[in-house]
Amino acid sequence: MTLLYALSVAAIMAAGVYLMMDRNIIRIVLGTALIATGVNLVIFLAGRLGPTAPAIIETGAYTLGEDAANPLPQALVLTAIVIGFALLALAAIVAYEATRALGTVNADEMIAAREEGNPFEPASREGSSARK
Repeated sequence: MTLLYALSVAAIMAAGVYLMMDRNIIRIVLGTALIATGVNLVIFLAGRLGPTAPAIIETGAYTLGEDAANPLPQALVLTAIVIGFALLALAAIVAYEATRALGTVNADEMIAAREEGNPFEPASREGSSARK
């Protein structure tokens, strides 16, 4: 069963990497979401799957029982889901605004910053200030 989980995570991560290698900005955002999902699954699977008791400390005890679920991976995954959703929302907004402003979803055609030149070269600074 562990092999099935590992293959599933590998397939999700491979699909994410494949989408991120495309030049379409929407596919890059979706690939990022798939990779975040794959990492969440890896963390979740590291915390053991199986029939375990809830992570509750009994009255009078100071630690969890031996058959209790590990709450740390669950807390990490919950936090990673929230952060991943915020990242996905921000990336989607940036991709939408870039697509709307530049009129293309192809990352190679988004060259508005390249036309301004290198800001670290003195010649390009003079040229950009002369245009204004």
